Amino acid sequence: MTSILLIKCPDRTGIVAAVSAFLCDQGGNILDADQHSDMDTGTFFMRIAFDRSAFRLDPAATQKALEDLAAAFSMSFELHDVESKPRVAVFAGKTPHCLYDLLLNQSLDELPGNIAIVLSNHKSVGEVARHFDIPFHHISVEELGKVEAECRQRELLKRGNIDLVVLARYMQVLSSDFCLEYAGRAINIHHSFLPAFAGAKPYHQAKERGVKLIGATAHYVTPVLDEGPIIAQDTCRVSHRDAAEDMVRKGRDLERRVLTQAVRLHLERRVLITGNRTIVFGE
Repeated sequence: MTSILLIKCPDRTGIVAAVSAFLCDQGGNILDADQHSDMDTGTFFMRIAFDRSAFRLDPAATQKALEDLAAAFSMSFELHDVESKPRVAVFAGKTPHCLYDLLLNQSLDELPGNIAIVLSNHKSVGEVARHFDIPFHHISVEELGKVEAECRQRELLKRGNIDLVVLARYMQVLSSDFCLEYAGRAINIHHSFLPAFAGAKPYHQAKERGVKLIGATAHYVTPVLDEGPIIAQDTCRVSHRDAAEDMVRKGRDLERRVLTQAVRLHLERRVLITGNRTIVFGE
């Protein structure tokens, strides 16, 4: 029985000692601990995984005790049980490479969450979801319009008790209301050329420009398009020998790997948002 405690507060002496003493006094056994002090902002961050098998406090009493401890350090905290797997919804676009990778990782029991539903405005994606026995919902943005389509999407998310939304090359802009409702709970993936080579066929644009590196970026969704806090990134080299199609293939490989990595980090409770950036533990 494992729990994860995430902490953010103004940096000062005694934080680690106080938190460790609290867990020890209540019968918790620390399994893993990672911390970071941001010298620029004077902020302290910490992630602790602990065995609560012999914990003396019930969940309600634990919450109250942590609130008292947090008040003493002006601390914000999150407490998660590893056994409680977050429920995930994937919004998939026409190109299913990212969706395939997420579903394959789940089928191999390598994703610490539960992909509960797949939504797309392309019917063809349903074949991928059905292959992995995941409920699929086709919601056509073109037929319904963005407002009605998003209304139906949000209703499905509420009905399914969804904790995390993953945009797997969904290629649709979400409303500001949606982004704010799922702030810190929606992850997107895009190529790392932005703000350069925006718009259609970015890899073809990059080929024409003679780019030597291509990449992918996974980030939290915000009302400002493609500018949310970054969770994970990766790059690979390309050369004059690579055709635009080769760059597209390499880009897709990066996109699926980086998105799955970001989703896994989020589900493992390794990410803390601070301003418009992230602290990522245990990379």
